[in-house]
Amino acid sequence: MRTKKILTIGVVLVLAGVAVWFSKTSATPVKTSNRETYEVKKVDDGDTLQIFRYGRSEKVRFIGIDTPETVDPRKPVQCFGKEASAKTKQLLTGKTIRIEFDPIVGERDKYDRLLAYVWLDSELINLTLLREGYAHEYTYRSQAYKYQSDFKQAEAGARQSEVGLWSPQTCAGVTK
Repeated sequence: MRTKKILTIGVVLVLAGVAVWFSKTSATPVKTSNRETYEVKKVDDGDTLQIFRYGRSEKVRFIGIDTPETVDPRKPVQCFGKEASAKTKQLLTGKTIRIEFDPIVGERDKYDRLLAYVWLDSELINLTLLREGYAHEYTYRSQAYKYQSDFKQAEAGARQSEVGLWSPQTCAGVTK
């Protein structure tokens, strides 16, 4: 009886070890506060990045913001685009993020990118980019969204403080 109990405990410990090892090597996201975590594989530009989700690479477009273009083949690189892209790369490259969807906006855009709020620990990166003047507030499909009021307020604060895009020295002579 004692041998059977020891053997059972041993099997449980081995299975627990395998489960821990598998969870560290699996691409399956970890649930935290109804948000899933993912490693950022690549930052495409100021408002788009790539993650590995459910066995495939996915592009994520930040909800509620728009940064000047740097990679759109239909448009030239826009004023302050390189700076916005560099800021997002500095904040997120190689980091683990949480993404939060907004049912008002929907899960995907017309380019099949995930639409999400991007969280780094307790920091909402969409909001940080607005607050620091790297992005404009952007209302997708003319629909209100969860953090819209906060985002509009953050952009107004950046404009008033004349930071980033809103600095008189940034892109002098270019309409903002």
